[in-house]
Amino acid sequence: MDDPENGESNLIMANTEPKKLLEGETPRLIDEWQLAPNLWDSVRFTVDHRDGLGQFILTGSAVPVGTSQIHHTGTGRFSWMTMRPMSLYESGESNGTVSLANLFNTPEKIAETNNLNFEDIAYLICRGGWPQAVNIGGDLALNIAYEYFNAVVESDISRADNISRNPSRVKRLLRSYSRHQGSQAPIRTIKQDLLDNEASSFDDETINSYINALKKIFVVDDIPAWNPNLRSKTAIRTSDTRYLVDPSIGAAALEIGPKDLINDLNTMGLLFETLCIRDLRVFAESLDGSIYHYRDHNGLECDAVIHLRGGSYGLVEIKLGGSALIEQGANTLLKLASKIDTTKMKTPSFMMVLTAVGKYAYRREDGVFVVPIGCLKN
Repeated sequence: MDDPENGESNLIMANTEPKKLLEGETPRLIDEWQLAPNLWDSVRFTVDHRDGLGQFILTGSAVPVGTSQIHHTGTGRFSWMTMRPMSLYESGESNGTVSLANLFNTPEKIAETNNLNFEDIAYLICRGGWPQAVNIGGDLALNIAYEYFNAVVESDISRADNISRNPSRVKRLLRSYSRHQGSQAPIRTIKQDLLDNEASSFDDETINSYINALKKIFVVDDIPAWNPNLRSKTAIRTSDTRYLVDPSIGAAALEIGPKDLINDLNTMGLLFETLCIRDLRVFAESLDGSIYHYRDHNGLECDAVIHLRGGSYGLVEIKLGGSALIEQGANTLLKLASKIDTTKMKTPSFMMVLTAVGKYAYRREDGVFVVPIGCLKN
């Protein structure tokens, strides 16, 4: 619909004879359909009078579609799919020797080899999962994340709801968000980050409006809290955990590259967690599952809970690697598993420490899997 040569005629046709655009072999893909929202009702009407599933694919950019010209919800006709940046398996860096789906069957052992080293992971964090960056490769690919970041700051966030926003404030907000990846940092913490660099006031309502706009254009991608049945009356934190949709946005916001990450392992750990959450979301959603985060008031925390339809779930701790961190992650998983009331819900299908580096993927004697991200697929 935004074809430079035929876009205008396509829009005219969409407003006068929309059915004409729906003719042709199926599945028929209409890109940037949000430029002609009335196509929604035309597609709905057409599928009501045809046989068969999967006849149309409507793809759109990050800026959400206006609904004033849509008169039907599409319930029963449309299914929504979020197109995330590519996982390491999709971009070809993960060898895919360990299947997340297979882990739910709790294999007795796994023994696979990882091909990615520490420098590879640092580069992949900064490159991100953007298809154009994957195709370009090399150092030039690192610029794609910066271009995306600048587009969000300068225009996309204001286009989300047609409210003009200050680009410098958006930059500072994304810098703050990047520093708080994987945490449940309250608005007051983010507000303080912003006020430290600005003389004027910045109230909670304004900050929330900025964050909501970033969610609309799929830049901010928080995950909800998991609430299992526990044997004890432990209070569980219910705040969402803050994440960006891709770690490269955080690297761009903080103006750092692969070498900077290697010299700052704390920051690398935060952004590596975002990379893992991105990939786990891609894999889990392909299995009809969702990702959650667990944290209680005693400080016990689990980075990711992969929950499938039917109640099966797996517990995941994310660590850069090294025997001490792996041991720490495994102990956390075993401690959480021991607190779950298995008379009211299933036992975990698996427990996994997901690492940045490590030569092998294997199962420990205590049953915890240790899997480098460079081995994982859906």
